[in-house]
Amino acid sequence: MSAGECNDSDLKMLTARSVKWNMIDRVASIMLYTLIGIVLARELDSAEFGLVGTVLMFQAFASLFVDSGFSYALIQRKQPSRLDYSTVLWFNLGVAVAVYVLLWIASPAIAWWYDEPMLVWLGRLTFLSFIFNAASIVQTNRLMKQKNVAPIALANTVGLIAGGIIAVWLAVTLPPGRKVWAVVWQTNVLNLVRCLVLWIYTRWLPLMRFSWPALKSFFGVGGSMMSISLLNTVFQNIYTFVIGTFTGMSKLGYYTQADKWSKMGVASLTQVVTSSFLPTLSDVQDDDERFARASVKMNRAGSYMLIACMGMAIAVAGPLFHALFGEKWDLAVPLFQILLLRGVFTSMTSLYNNYVIALGRPRMIVSMELVRDITAGVALAACLPFIDMARGDNMLWGIELLLWGQLFAAVVAWAVTVWYVAPMCGRTRVAFIADSLPYVGITAVTMGGMWLSGLISADAWIQLGVMSLVGVTLYVAINAVAGSQVQRDLFAYLLKRR
Repeated sequence: MSAGECNDSDLKMLTARSVKWNMIDRVASIMLYTLIGIVLARELDSAEFGLVGTVLMFQAFASLFVDSGFSYALIQRKQPSRLDYSTVLWFNLGVAVAVYVLLWIASPAIAWWYDEPMLVWLGRLTFLSFIFNAASIVQTNRLMKQKNVAPIALANTVGLIAGGIIAVWLAVTLPPGRKVWAVVWQTNVLNLVRCLVLWIYTRWLPLMRFSWPALKSFFGVGGSMMSISLLNTVFQNIYTFVIGTFTGMSKLGYYTQADKWSKMGVASLTQVVTSSFLPTLSDVQDDDERFARASVKMNRAGSYMLIACMGMAIAVAGPLFHALFGEKWDLAVPLFQILLLRGVFTSMTSLYNNYVIALGRPRMIVSMELVRDITAGVALAACLPFIDMARGDNMLWGIELLLWGQLFAAVVAWAVTVWYVAPMCGRTRVAFIADSLPYVGITAVTMGGMWLSGLISADAWIQLGVMSLVGVTLYVAINAVAGSQVQRDLFAYLLKRR
C-alpha cells in the first residue's frame, strides 16, 4: 500500500513508528552528547568554548547554502524521482565545496575581527564537516520520506560514539590552550562516520546526471525554505556574534555553554516533531477534513512532549549543572533557563510551520519569520548598550537582558504563526491554542511539585534524581487522571512493541 492510499489508522501507525525511532535517536544522542559534554566542559575553559561558538556560528550560515531548502521540497513532494534526488545531491555537494573554498579564504579575516589567531585553522578544519553533511542530506531525506527512521538513528549513534571517543581522548591528552581541537575533531569525525554509515546502509547510488528543470521545480518550496532557514539562523546566531564582539570570548563561552545544552533539548525535540509529522502531513495535504484532524492530533502530541520536557528541564537546571560540572558554569544556568523557555515557543512555531510547508505555501513562513526578526532586532538594539553590564555578583546581567528580548521575539513569532496558520488548517485560532493549554497547566503543576521535592536535600545529584522522578511521575499521573488521549495512544503503541 502506498503512502497516498493509507487510511487514518495506517498513517497513525506509520507516524507513531517514525516518532518512536526519532525519540530513540534523540535520547541516544542526548545521552552521548551529555557524557561527552561533561568531559569537555570540565576540561575546556570559557574562552575556549567562546572560540568554538564563534566557529560554529559561521558554519551555521554556510550550511544554509549547502542545503538551500531542497530537503524540505523533496519531503513535501509526494513522489520525487531518482533524478530529483540525484540533482539535489550534486547541487548540494557543488555548493558545499564552493562555500568551503570561500570560508578557507575568509578565515584570516574572521580571526582578525575577533583578534584570535587560532580561529584561522580552527575554522578551516571545522568547516569540512558541512561537506560531509552535504553528502548525507539526500540519503537521510529518502529514509525520512519512507518513514524509515531506524537507519538514521543508527548512523547518528555510531557517528556520535566515534566522534565522542576522539573528543574525550584529545580533551584529556592535549595541553591547556589546545584542548579546543577536541571539539573540532569531534564535529568532523561525527559527520564523516554518519555519512559513511548512511551510504553503506542504504546502498542507494545517484544517477550521474544533473537536471536543471528538476532543480528549478524545487525553487518554489526550496527557495522559500532557504529564506526561512536564513532568517532563523540569523535569529539563532546574531547573539553569538554580538556577545563575542562586545564582551569577549570568556563571556561568550558562558553563553555558548547555555546555548549548547539548551539546543541539545530544543533541537532534538523539534527534530522529532518536524521530521516525524511532515511526511504524514504531505500525504493528506489534498484532504481538508483529514488535514484538520491531523492538526489536532499533532498539536496535542507536540504539546505533550515539547512543553513538558522544556518545563522539567527548566526546573532541574540548577541541580543539573551542579551535578555535571560543579560550580564552574553557574553563571550559565539563568541563560540556559531563558533559552529553554524561548524553546517552547520556537518548537511550537516549527510544528505549526509544518502545516504551511505540507500545503505548499512556505512563502507565508518567510513573512512570519520577518516579523520575529524585526522584533528581535528592535529588542537587540534596545538591550545592546547594557550587554556588558554586571549587577551584583552577576557579571552576565546584560546578556540575560539580551536573551529576554530574544524570548519576547519568539513569543511574537508564535502568536503571528497561530493567527495565520489556524485558518489554513480549517480551525479557529482559539481551538488551535486550546490544543496546548491542558499541557501548559499540567506542566506548571509538575514544575511546582519538582521544586518542592528539590528541598529534600542540598546534594545536587540527589536533587536531580528526586526532582526528575517526581516530575515524570506527576506528569504521567495527572495526564492519566485527566484522560489524555495522547498519553493513552503513546503507551498503547509502546506496549505493543511495534
